Amino acid sequence: MGAVVTAVIAIAAVVLGWITIEMACKPCLETGRRAMDRALDPNNDPDSPTTMAAGASTNEPLLADLSASAAPPAKAI
Repeated sequence: MGAVVTAVIAIAAVVLGWITIEMACKPCLETGRRAMDRALDPNNDPDSPTTMAAGASTNEPLLADLSASAAPPAKAI
């Protein structure tokens, strides 16, 4: 009987731990799940221009030109 009670308590602890992690990391987990759904979708073509972000062209750089920044350069200490 003691082994059954121990097993039930262990299973309950694992379930509560799982729920805690799901609640704490919900935004990150949702983003990852959406990315996996897109990656595993056979109808999704990542090279299609319709799947690109609105207004982004395929030749547009991912980062802005940092050399033309309006901010003055930082001073070295």
